[in-house]
Amino acid sequence: MQVIHTIAELRRHLAHFDAPAFVPTMGNLHDGHLALVRQAKPLGDVTVASIFVNRLQFLPHEDFDTYPRTLAADCDKLAAEGCDVVFAPTEQELYPEPQGFKVQPPAALADMLEGHYRPGFFTGVSTVVMKLFQIVFGQSKQGGHAVFGKKDYQQLMVIRQMVRQFALPVTIHGGEIVRAEDGLALSSRNGYLSPQERIEAAQLSRALQALAAQTLAAGSDGQAAEQRAVKALAERGWQVDYLTVRRREDLQPPTAADLQSGRLVALGAARLGRTRLIDNWEF
Repeated sequence: MQVIHTIAELRRHLAHFDAPAFVPTMGNLHDGHLALVRQAKPLGDVTVASIFVNRLQFLPHEDFDTYPRTLAADCDKLAAEGCDVVFAPTEQELYPEPQGFKVQPPAALADMLEGHYRPGFFTGVSTVVMKLFQIVFGQSKQGGHAVFGKKDYQQLMVIRQMVRQFALPVTIHGGEIVRAEDGLALSSRNGYLSPQERIEAAQLSRALQALAAQTLAAGSDGQAAEQRAVKALAERGWQVDYLTVRRREDLQPPTAADLQSGRLVALGAARLGRTRLIDNWEF
C-alpha cells in the first residue's frame, strides 16, 4: 500500500489505472470505514482512501482542532484490508490558497436537518468532495466509483445530487450502517463518550426504531410520534436537535400515501454530554 501526500504524486500514480474506487474519510477509522473499503475494492482496478480533516465543514465552535488524527493507525488498518493507496494531504496541499470557489447545494436539501443545525456544513462537504473527485477521477479513462456511509444519510443524498447535476463520471454507492452489538452506529466521535455515556448512547438507535414503529401504527399522528420520541430522549438527559421521519428519496415529510407505501427513514441528531451523535433507521 502506498501513502501519498501530494496531488501531483497521486495523479502520477493513478495515471496507470482506468477506474479508481474511492472512499473519502476524515480518518480515525473504525469498522464502519473499513466496511466501505471492502465494498469499494471489487468496484475498480485500484482502491483509494483519503484521510483529510476538512476545516470547511466545521463550524467555529465545533471540534476541528480536537478531532482525532490517527494517520499511522489508520494506514495499518487500511493496509490490512488490502487498500492500494492512501491519500493523506496536508491542509496546505489541498487548500494552497483560500478556497474562494465553493459548491453550494440547493437550500431545499441542504438547509434542513443537519444543514439547519450546522449551517454551511454541506457547502464544506460538497466543496471538498468535488475537489477530491477532480483529483482522483480527473484523468481516469472509465470514470470510477465512490462509497459513502449511509449513517450520514443527508450527506449521501447531497453528494448523489451533486454528481448527477454536474454529470461527474462517478458512480456513488451507499454503505450500510455498521453497528455495535447494542445497536449504536459506529462513529469516530463515539470515542468522546464516557463509559456511562457509551452505555446510554445506544438509546438513540432505539428511539429511531420506536419512532418508525409508531409512525407506521394505524392512525398514528406522525408529528405527535416525533414529539414523544424527542421528549423520551430529553428525559434521559439528551439535548435533541431532531428526531423525524422523512421520505427516503427527498427527505421531505411523508404524506398519508407515503405511510402506506413505505420507503421512509427515521433520522435523528442529539447531544449526549459534549458528544453530538447522528443516526437513522430505514423502514
